Formats: sequence, structure tokens, C-alpha cells
Amino acid sequence: MGAEPTVVAINGSERIGGNTAEVLGYAAGRFAARGVRLDVVELARTDFTACGPCGECNTRTETCRQADDMPGIVRRMIAADGIIYATPVHGFGTASLMQQFIERAGVGYLRFARPLTNKVGGVVVVGRRYSHVDVHAQLLHNVMLNRMLLVGSGFPAVVHAGDRGEALADREGVDAVTRLVDRMTDMIHLLREHRRMTGHDLPVPGSNERVLR
Repeated sequence: MGAEPTVVAINGSERIGGNTAEVLGYAAGRFAARGVRLDVVELARTDFTACGPCGECNTRTETCRQADDMPGIVRRMIAADGIIYATPVHGFGTASLMQQFIERAGVGYLRFARPLTNKVGGVVVVGRRYSHVDVHAQLLHNVMLNRMLLVGSGFPAVVHAGDRGEALADREGVDAVTRLVDRMTDMIHLLREHRRMTGHDLPVPGSNERVLR
């Protein structure tokens, strides 16, 4: 990790410059004020293929063979101090790009050694009115699956917005995003101070939970 703390945000929206991007732009400014850089990966601008019918992922012992942008995205996540999954609600569920991402990254790369262990994790969900907390819960489970550290920040960071430009008008939602950013920043600085004082990172589990006991 470099001298400047970094958080990678995965923007799962299919719309460039939409409400999810606007919320992440606000978060970037808040992070910057606390000395943290937000590196946003807009999945709509990347080239990655959804999981196919090969059926090998649960048995193979090496990473996915498909050649696209996914390995580079995973490397950026591994190099970061923290990870945010940010997505809109589509069809009462997680937007399809984000769903494809968590499937492909998780099964194709992250499940082998859980390289996101002890990263500080967060979730932001943007949508018109319904199913925010359902999508939030799904992504929260994925954060825990990858052994990231969750920081309690009060209400979940869900933002109500329909048309473009409405997101930052949701004062309660923006306040939740603010508290998430601040809590993630506090934990990142705390972990870095622990590493500086002790010379060690937090313990990492030695076995993968997929191994049958």
C-alpha cells in the first residue's frame, strides 16, 4: 500500500454520470477532506464478461481464464485500504452489472485466498423508492464473505433518488453516506497506526471456508 490511503468504489450502475456516480462524487470529496483517495471503477466503462456456462469455477484451482478487464479491477481492490460496493436498485434488486461483477470476481478470483481480508468494507445503494435495504443486505453479505471489516455507521447508506440529479437532495441518505465515509476513514487510519506501531497486519485466517472438514 502507498503512503496515501485509498478506497476503491465499484460503481455498478449501467448509467454513466447517474445518481450513483453523483453520490460517489460526494463521497470522494468527503474522503479527500480526510486524506483518503477514492478510486472509482465504473463498471459501465469496463470490458468484462459475465460468468459463462463452463461450470469449472467451483472445481478449478486457478483464476478465471477469460481475458478482459476483470484481473485489473481485482488488482486495484487488493492494493486498496478499503472497498465500497455502490449500486442502484433495478427491478427491485441489484443492478445487473453489479450482480455480474460480484459473481465473476468472487468465483473467478476472490474465493481462492480471500485477498480482500481485513480491507475496510462499505455499501452504498441508490434507488427511487423500494428495495434499498434488500440490495444493501445482499452486498453486505458479499463484504462479509470476503472477510472485510465492517464499520457500524448508524442507518445504512441508502439514498432515495429517481431522476438524475436528485440524489444529493436526500439529506438523510447523504448523511448516512457521510457517516459511512467517516467511519471507514477512521478505521483505515486506525489499522495503519496499528501496522506502524506493531509492524504487523491483523491476523488472516489460514484456511478457505470452501475446504471440507
